Amino acid sequence: MKIGKLLRAKMGTSSYEKVQSEERANNQKALQTINQIKEHVKHMSDVVLKDIATVEGIVTIIHCSSLVENMTMQNMIFTPLANHLNQIHQDAEVIDSTDTEKIVSNIVVGHTLLYFHRKNLLLSMDTFSVSTRAISTSEVESTVMGPQDSFTESLQTNISLIKRRIQNPKLKNEDRIIGTETNTKMSILYMEHIVNQENLEKVKSRIDKLDYPGYPDISILKQLIEDNPLSPFPQFYMTVKPDTAMHYLLDGRIVILMDNSQEVVICPTSFFEMFVSIEDYYNRWTTTSLLRMLRFGGFFLTIMMTPMYISTLTFHPEILPYELLVNLQESRSKVPFSPLLEVLFIELIIEVLREAGSRMPAKVGQTIGIVGGIVIGTAAVEAGLVSNILVVLVAISALLSFLSPTFVMSNTSRFIRYIFILSAGLFGLFGQMLAFAWLISHLLIINSLDTPFMTPIIPRKASDLLNSLIRFPTSYLKEKMGISRAQKK
Repeated sequence: MKIGKLLRAKMGTSSYEKVQSEERANNQKALQTINQIKEHVKHMSDVVLKDIATVEGIVTIIHCSSLVENMTMQNMIFTPLANHLNQIHQDAEVIDSTDTEKIVSNIVVGHTLLYFHRKNLLLSMDTFSVSTRAISTSEVESTVMGPQDSFTESLQTNISLIKRRIQNPKLKNEDRIIGTETNTKMSILYMEHIVNQENLEKVKSRIDKLDYPGYPDISILKQLIEDNPLSPFPQFYMTVKPDTAMHYLLDGRIVILMDNSQEVVICPTSFFEMFVSIEDYYNRWTTTSLLRMLRFGGFFLTIMMTPMYISTLTFHPEILPYELLVNLQESRSKVPFSPLLEVLFIELIIEVLREAGSRMPAKVGQTIGIVGGIVIGTAAVEAGLVSNILVVLVAISALLSFLSPTFVMSNTSRFIRYIFILSAGLFGLFGQMLAFAWLISHLLIINSLDTPFMTPIIPRKASDLLNSLIRFPTSYLKEKMGISRAQKK
């Protein structure tokens, strides 16, 4: 009361009442704003509202405790509020206190809001800080030579891994927010002076046109922006290796990264590049050429081996040498099924073992896979369900399917193999050739960013042949690949 009388005597009755009226109005507005925020976050148990007294009056701090660590709050909010209030005003972004939608969206992405009651001022600071997995070696794309680090689920960490390798201002990254419900952050990386602008605009356009609720992994995004979504073949390359991403960026490709996803997407890509590993460029050209031919030939062997068994035994036994035919007939003497049913049975057993092994704990999965395969295979042969020669063929075929460096391509080869098995069971070698003709025609039809998927095998330019099945020495590999259509030659 005495303070009020002194202020009234010093300021005058009218001025004092005016100040009091403004304070009451500010308090009412502050209370209304805080109540509105509380109403929108009342079912979000991890949202914390805390009032702190500062030299500028009461400040209400609002943040999501599950997205902001306590140490971050201490360093970025509490300490500056107590000692360096000007720093808060310099670093924070002013937002409209009546825009409740923006207020809530800031909270759920890890921002901290500071509401100054006296000034009716609402500030937002990016304090997002959650625990992330440390950079480690890749369990998906293991390599013997070269860097061993791999991407993590943090977008910023992944970008830093690439920018640490390419310290060039021409490396650009454009961010996007995708997912109508999840608001997931992603980034498009490219070399500005190398990338083909037409390809870049296509990628941006396809992403901007997406209307999908959420992206738990970047593989969902990849499927939505591919040229031929009905094709069993992946049309974009996916990797977890930063050095692989760097290699394709320097070749003029576009790299897409997404928060909460370890893998990155590289586009455009060709069918042949699905059998190329970054380790090929660290190895001698002779060894690399041998491995590339093995991987490429392994894809066709894995889809042809068991169908050939069906064709020869069902329709064309005369094409086999007499001694081999006798051995096959002896091996199948106790088998009551046709070669088609026999192959389908053992192939499905292999699929079950593979799927069960991948879903079990790591220490149990390997044991079950190896022991289960041996026990079931031996028992099936002794019981007369399958022939021992077929068990060998299926085992080799399964191993060949994993020669491709990309796991998605391994899955594709397994699917394609069933098409060849059914074709061989119905029409023999003629059916296999029909399936093979379909495979080649399909590969020639599909595109990657409107670029033919078979580009390096049917080169756009002669220099592509230097980096194909036969990889020439590194000194010859100066030209960009034709599929990149790069600006810089």
